[in-house]
Amino acid sequence: MVMRRRSVLLLLLFLTVLSPLVLYTRRLSAALNPIQRGDFPAEIANQGRGVKASKLNALPLETVSSLKEPVGIVFSEDSRESASKLTESDSQELPLRKAGEHKNRVLSEVTAADGARSKDEGLIEQVTSQEGHDDGSGRGSSHQQETTAASQQKSVSEAGSLETVPEQTSVKVLTENSLEENKDGMSETAALHDTRIRNIRDLLIQAKVYLGLGAIRANPQYLKDLRQRIREVQKVLGDASKDSDLPKNANEKVKALEQTLIKGKQIQDDCSVVVKKLRAMLHSAEEQLHAHKKQTVFLTQLAAKTLPKGLHCLPLRLSNEYFSLDSEHQQFPNLENLENPKLYHYAMFSDNILAAAVVVNSTVLNAKHPSHHVFHIVTDRLNYAPMRMWFLSNPPGKATIEVQNIEAFTWLNASYSPVLKQLESQSMIDYYFRTHRANSDSNLKYRNPKYLFILNHLRFYLPEIYPKLDKVVFLDDDVVVKKDLTGLWSIDMKGKVNGAVETCGESFHRFDRYLNFSNPVIANNFDPHACGWAFGMNVFDLAEWRRQNITDIYHSWQKLNQDRLLWKLGTLPPGLITFWNKTFPLNRSWHVLGLGYNPHVSSRDIERAAVIHYNGNLKPWLEIGLPKFRNYWSKYLDYHQRFLRECNINP
Repeated sequence: MVMRRRSVLLLLLFLTVLSPLVLYTRRLSAALNPIQRGDFPAEIANQGRGVKASKLNALPLETVSSLKEPVGIVFSEDSRESASKLTESDSQELPLRKAGEHKNRVLSEVTAADGARSKDEGLIEQVTSQEGHDDGSGRGSSHQQETTAASQQKSVSEAGSLETVPEQTSVKVLTENSLEENKDGMSETAALHDTRIRNIRDLLIQAKVYLGLGAIRANPQYLKDLRQRIREVQKVLGDASKDSDLPKNANEKVKALEQTLIKGKQIQDDCSVVVKKLRAMLHSAEEQLHAHKKQTVFLTQLAAKTLPKGLHCLPLRLSNEYFSLDSEHQQFPNLENLENPKLYHYAMFSDNILAAAVVVNSTVLNAKHPSHHVFHIVTDRLNYAPMRMWFLSNPPGKATIEVQNIEAFTWLNASYSPVLKQLESQSMIDYYFRTHRANSDSNLKYRNPKYLFILNHLRFYLPEIYPKLDKVVFLDDDVVVKKDLTGLWSIDMKGKVNGAVETCGESFHRFDRYLNFSNPVIANNFDPHACGWAFGMNVFDLAEWRRQNITDIYHSWQKLNQDRLLWKLGTLPPGLITFWNKTFPLNRSWHVLGLGYNPHVSSRDIERAAVIHYNGNLKPWLEIGLPKFRNYWSKYLDYHQRFLRECNINP
């Protein structure tokens, strides 16, 4: 009994001594090594629930004795400002960014939301790429994130005892590097290919200024050296249009010129003299530019009105062939279709055989029923025989064609037509050809001799030329038809006489650009801002024309403009007046203009167009025509045709 009591006492004494030691040892180990045991504080552990321990090492932690937060994005002042200027699109994408974007405070939240097991450098790349590609608009996904980052930056700066590891790269540094790389790439892309050439030319201008300075000219040795350097640089520059065209010794020559100019600055230190010389050079350059522009306009007008050798040869060859035929073979077939109102009739007035051929060929080839189309061509006496011979040897398929001589219209004379009387007057001839008898306009476009050509004014006499037709489509000889035009005859023009495409997209296509609104006769009858329209592809209701006496209206206005005070040139101004309030606007896709002067006509508009118009001086049959548009025209000619080969006419 005594022994049992003694054992119990010893056991109790043993437990009393060992229990405090065990409890103290466990608490001490927990306090000394919390990171190795993974025993984080409760609030941090709660944020990382369900996350594997390996994901907590997405960014390396600093191994110091005290607990530290993982390295997050260190925001600069610029990034704070950019983050505060989030766009609406950024705010709409905010939920997605919260699901997949880096959280600055606790990395475990990112890995839990993404569900991705990326490597350390992968996450860093993700952070930096978001910084670099958002261009400042997506650097902060929310105001809370911005505030958290700022507080972290502050706490880190206050804790001066924190250690850094050399192997770790700051996210801020990576972000700045990526932004700098992006900027460098953009600057390299935007860099001009002729930067060096432009700098060299500026240097040459500076050198030429020095040549004219008095102090420089007083130093013959320096003047000789400067001229030698200028010649060397000019030789190096040559005809180079981009930096890659420059030779290898370009830098050496340019540096030599720069050194010579530096010496010149020491000789001539008066800036006012240099400024005066530059002003004189600028004034001289402006005068030369004005003279060159004027000469360019003249040469362009001259080239546009000059007949190429091939087009001069062609009618001669055709005429010779035509008059060798007997009268039976000089006639066209299907003459019964010429006055059939149920068919589709086209009117064209031209002295250009190739141009007329392209219009007919393009219309027939794009027609759904070529046999229903009838072409009425009127030309002058010189081109009557060759025009007939061309279409006799190159018939337009099943379509019907008629070629008439304008001199057969005996009713069209000066007693009937005021414009014909004016065209034959000496004052009009003097005006267009600028003789000493009249003060002509200096603008060449107002003195184009084509306006003396009566063929140009026949469009105002359509009812008289085709008395048995009720509707015709008028086509200029510088158009190409790309689609079937039969839909034009089914358009309800609502009592209007002329169907045309309006051209008021630009200011110069309004009435005040064609008519003289300083004259009260014009100002009291028309609106200066009214939208103009185009000749070239027009639908004319000849029945309405006759009913409204349009020809008489045209004659009355021509009589009022006998002294050319209402308008100066062409057929469009009298057309705008004659068909005032009598024009029905067609859809713009029916008629696209500008291929004879505007190289920027949209290819999309051309593809959608039913008719394309080479209005302007750069006609497709001339060498000055715009190359990018020439194929639309040339593909409707067979250049293997005998007459074209004999006259050396090529595409």
